[in-house]
Amino acid sequence: MSYLHLSFYSAFTLSSLGLAFHRTHLISALLCLESMMLSMYVALTMWPIWTQASTSTILPILMLTFSACEAGTGLALLVASTRTHGSDHLHNFNLLQC
Repeated sequence: MSYLHLSFYSAFTLSSLGLAFHRTHLISALLCLESMMLSMYVALTMWPIWTQASTSTILPILMLTFSACEAGTGLALLVASTRTHGSDHLHNFNLLQC
């Protein structure tokens, strides 16, 4: 395994561990999700170079589009939840109430 593969795997693993264990604020959860998407984007960008294929260059563009949509939706949820609940602490949210 090369150092580049190890760095992609470790970045994805550390961000998923951060998402699993540090869930106090919504903004930290969104940052962990963005770092997961960034590590997958960089891996998908480097993949055609490693395999020397020119046909799969649309995958990073699609990944970047979905990442931008996810970031916009996450920030909209952050603003809406801060306005309704007063903070972005995840323990204040009760999803069972309407």
